[in-house]
Amino acid sequence: MAKSDIEIAREATMQPIADIGAKLGIPADALLQYGPYKAKLSFEHINKLQGNPDGKLILVTAVTPTPAGEGKTTTSVGLSDGLNRIGKKSVVCLREPSLGPCFGMKGGAAGGGYAQVVPMEDINLHFTGDFHAIGVAHNLLSALIDNHLYWGNELGIDPRRVTWRRVVDMNDRALRSIVNSLGGVANGSPREDGFDITVASEVMAVFCLASDLNDLTERLGNIVVAQTRDRKPIYARDLLAAGPMSVLLKDAISPNLVQTLENNPAFIHGGPFANIAHGCNTVIATKTALKLGDYVITEAGFGADLGAEKFFDIKCRKAGLDPKAVVIVATIRALKMHGGVAKGDLGTENVEAVKNGCSNLARHIANVKSFGVPVVVAINQFVNDTDAEVEAVRQAASEIGV
Repeated sequence: MAKSDIEIAREATMQPIADIGAKLGIPADALLQYGPYKAKLSFEHINKLQGNPDGKLILVTAVTPTPAGEGKTTTSVGLSDGLNRIGKKSVVCLREPSLGPCFGMKGGAAGGGYAQVVPMEDINLHFTGDFHAIGVAHNLLSALIDNHLYWGNELGIDPRRVTWRRVVDMNDRALRSIVNSLGGVANGSPREDGFDITVASEVMAVFCLASDLNDLTERLGNIVVAQTRDRKPIYARDLLAAGPMSVLLKDAISPNLVQTLENNPAFIHGGPFANIAHGCNTVIATKTALKLGDYVITEAGFGADLGAEKFFDIKCRKAGLDPKAVVIVATIRALKMHGGVAKGDLGTENVEAVKNGCSNLARHIANVKSFGVPVVVAINQFVNDTDAEVEAVRQAASEIGV
């Protein structure tokens, strides 16, 4: 019987994180260690790297997601390991997993099989505490809003037009819509409120776009949290919240260094959802990796029509990034579903359904090509895939120049 992902991860022979850093020329004293296998890279060292030339950036994206799974993270890790295996210096840059999906239907986000990042359980759970810090910074702003309302509301905030909710990094539908400030005069005036998941926070989004702590502080101050009765916007800076929020994020903003199962370096930092924000890891981690490696492999959430387009339209424009290639991941299983096959029938060969599903792949290829970047299709192959089905995908891609 094949081993599970967690069995493979637990059997991994990890190297001390200082040894992983040394492969990128990072001295041990530039690493802020969280145990033997995790570390944050100091900004003092990041600043020293700015004169280095940039490596080549490669984006991994996918066809439209299905319950059958596509494997962007697995492909990203495998591609980086493969480049290292042939003598290139490659670094993979990924998002941090959210506890919501980890304890929900989707599960973890550290790759799969022998293409994983480790320590897998730590990464999928609390890791280095970044999400906790982001959640606390978000909820500090929530508390400051209600405190301002309680103590006279000098800014004239309309309680009906407070748009800033609270967050928790968990799937908890009971908290989606609530009434806060119950319990009498001492607790303020009741109003409608609610919780989102931490990765949906605007704090997470600006955290992943910031270039340093000063830039993050400015971006936090620009967050709109409410309106007055005459519809004038109220910003976080109006509540003097930006400084206190950035203090809570002073450690989180340093990128996290871990390793793949093949002991190659991986930066895992930030984790906004692509259906809410831009779905990419931090600008800081990506730009740091580009100064350290010949190749940097990164991924963007959901399909190419969502995460990849936001990667180009938002992250690349804001950060001045210049990707050299895009890998679109497809599975035979996913293409069958797009071709009309039910999930329970995916194990049966159906070349015609694969061909029908390739229209989805073709559209994603066309979308990505519109950005003027070379496209490669990666077939994330499963044991039930037949040669005829794989050949159908190759033929479909070839017909449109891939």
